[in-house]
Amino acid sequence: MTSTTAHEFAAAAAAFADRLPTAGPVTARPSSGSSETGDAVMVSSVGDTSAALAVMMLDESTLVDGLSGAPLTERLHDSLDAAATAFGPSVLGEPAIGDASALFSHPAAQVFDLVDENERTIGRLAVRISQTRSASPRRLQRIAGVEMDLTVEVGRTRMTVRDVLDLEPGRIVELDRSAGAPADVKLNGRLIAHGEIVVVDQDYAVRITRIIENAEA
Repeated sequence: MTSTTAHEFAAAAAAFADRLPTAGPVTARPSSGSSETGDAVMVSSVGDTSAALAVMMLDESTLVDGLSGAPLTERLHDSLDAAATAFGPSVLGEPAIGDASALFSHPAAQVFDLVDENERTIGRLAVRISQTRSASPRRLQRIAGVEMDLTVEVGRTRMTVRDVLDLEPGRIVELDRSAGAPADVKLNGRLIAHGEIVVVDQDYAVRITRIIENAEA
């Protein structure tokens, strides 16, 4: 039995939808449809919270990453990694294509519709927690020296491949955040804090203004 809440499942689905390479925003909503059958991209992640994920893209043409000839497992890898990381630090396995009907119909799985800005369902995502374990101080000490990527995000935007190809020196790209708004501090892609950009000895730095609790992240 796990203590994973519906909020945590929703956060994982939202992280997946946010990382999808689509031209417009995609929203993850709890699905009320029937269980899916047929091929889907499936993957497992291992960490203090281990999970099984499967995604069925109903309309692959909505992906605008310029990799239409690449395997779908490769095109969805970053999105699946973002969903797994929403549960905490983890290692993502190798995505594979197969029949995910058992996962979509599993009573412990949460299924989400992936809805685009035109209210079209372009895919479905199933998430199931396979194991949750508490990290003891000794176990944490073993990984204390492991390096992790800390990034600071001041804003983001979505662009079509055409717009990216039109970029040139001097071009201004507008971000979805106003000037003076706090920056997001992310650890391995997961939001952990908010901060403000400062200059220290002529180098940019970030001053932490708020730590995000697990329930909020």
